[in-house]
Amino acid sequence: MRSREARAWIAALAALTLLRLAVAAALPLSPDEAYYWVWSRALAPGYLDHPPMVALWIRAGTWLAGDGAFGIRLLGPLAIALGSVLLADAGERLFPGRRAGLVAATLLNATLLLGVGAVTMTPDTPLLFFWVAALWALARLLREGRGAWLLAFGLFAGLALDSKYTAVFLGLGVLVWLLIVPTVRAWLRTPWPWLAAGVAAALFAPVVIWNAWHDWVSFVRQGGRTGAWDPGRAAQFLGELVGGQIGLATPLIFVILAGGVATATRRAWRGRDPAWTLLAALTVPPLLVFLQHALGDRVQGNWPAILYPSAALASGGLAGRFWQRLRPPAVALGGAITLVVYAQATVGLVPLSPRVDPTALRLAGWPTLAGEVAAIAREQGARFVAADDYGIAAELARTLPPDLAVVGAEERWRLFDLPPADLAGSPGLLIRSTRRDANVDRAPWGRLHEIGHASRTRDREMIERFRVYRVTGRSATPSTVLLPRPNTRASD
Repeated sequence: MRSREARAWIAALAALTLLRLAVAAALPLSPDEAYYWVWSRALAPGYLDHPPMVALWIRAGTWLAGDGAFGIRLLGPLAIALGSVLLADAGERLFPGRRAGLVAATLLNATLLLGVGAVTMTPDTPLLFFWVAALWALARLLREGRGAWLLAFGLFAGLALDSKYTAVFLGLGVLVWLLIVPTVRAWLRTPWPWLAAGVAAALFAPVVIWNAWHDWVSFVRQGGRTGAWDPGRAAQFLGELVGGQIGLATPLIFVILAGGVATATRRAWRGRDPAWTLLAALTVPPLLVFLQHALGDRVQGNWPAILYPSAALASGGLAGRFWQRLRPPAVALGGAITLVVYAQATVGLVPLSPRVDPTALRLAGWPTLAGEVAAIAREQGARFVAADDYGIAAELARTLPPDLAVVGAEERWRLFDLPPADLAGSPGLLIRSTRRDANVDRAPWGRLHEIGHASRTRDREMIERFRVYRVTGRSATPSTVLLPRPNTRASD
């Protein structure tokens, strides 16, 4: 990293990180991000949807920078920057003297997947950082031959598991690598890999214990996604998977990444080269699982994010003239697409209807909804506002006036250490999207009747419409909880 090119790359990465921090501060929170912020105010070793790392990152960011969007997302751009340096160093150690690391990190930063992931906060954000750090430790192990790097790998692998369950492919890939590559198989006869496994297991143990205390709900929820089979829609799901990744990687970078994976697989099959085989082992098994899953159900676009670091390193190792000529336009196109998305999400670069603007569909209009709901609450004399959708409830908790209690009312809240909402006899409002059917769970409510509608709008154009019910609460139950509110000095 002492060359002029490397110093210029570091300067460009620093400028990109500043841009990402600015975009992260300007973008409204998505419902999922608001929901993860609720996690950060009710810390636990596990949650229904994921392990707890995203909550810890948000808690740290908001401690440093307040409860606004900037604080919630603060660690994202910083982690992507540090992870890019680690990826670049890993590439130089796997393929010395070939600029593979700088190429890999540049390609990865030009993808839309990383561009969007860097300015939002989801479980994929810490997962990708710890995945890259684990890969970096393995690259150091391969070149230096010191067993302590396996301990570092165990540390990062355990933290990745604490971020998202798909990190299991990290351990599986390394085990495959150790078993099939003769030059690294000898490590299995030393204590180091077993100590590394112990470190990872110890870090993941609180998640396992939390699941054991809660009837294994998180493991069952995620495990229930496997084994689906729907041949009638398999072509549709496979097409969505491939098309989605072309879009998230951006088209030219997708071609380069595919070329890198194909080369890594071929080199691993033919010669068991340690570097190429490591990259293939971290890419091919999860890729096959995602393809299998697409035969019966939809693969969400962010799930294959774990393929990108090793695919980018493999792409950096490609030496052919075709690949070298393709890289500059690929990076330029990917960067341009990402900048357009940033501009559209923050300032509305193109005057699209919010109904067809993908950024508006998720991010826009929540303050307008809160304003309408607050006005109805004052008119009705409501003491609280409830929602039986976790994302809507979390958005309302962040945007409604602080003197109006916000209640989450669905079964998932039983798993949170949040104060129960004693609503017995209290008048309130229940907010439900019209996209859902009108069959309301009446268990938490003594009385319930629809009184009108409220809307989420941008520039007076409706994005989403909500039914508003006047309700009378019952006594506190574990599934009705009071949601936390932002500190007023730091709210969005």
